[in-house]
Amino acid sequence: MKRKSTKKNSKSRKNRNRYPKGWDAKSIKALADHYDNQSDDDAVAEDEAAYRSTLVTMMAVPVELVPQVQKLISRRAG
Repeated sequence: MKRKSTKKNSKSRKNRNRYPKGWDAKSIKALADHYDNQSDDDAVAEDEAAYRSTLVTMMAVPVELVPQVQKLISRRAG
């Protein structure tokens, strides 16, 4: 007895990627392209600017607490 092929056309497959709210494949690709093409000097300048910002705080979090911190931030962000 022959089995029917279950392989579907790749275009007909549902995109199973899940993106953060407001993001899609196009915006993810644009972000990846930005960082892939960024010079070392620009990357350093961006990192230094982040540390000087008064809008965000950089801190070390013990690895075992990261999931809990992420959940807390996610709940607060709404």
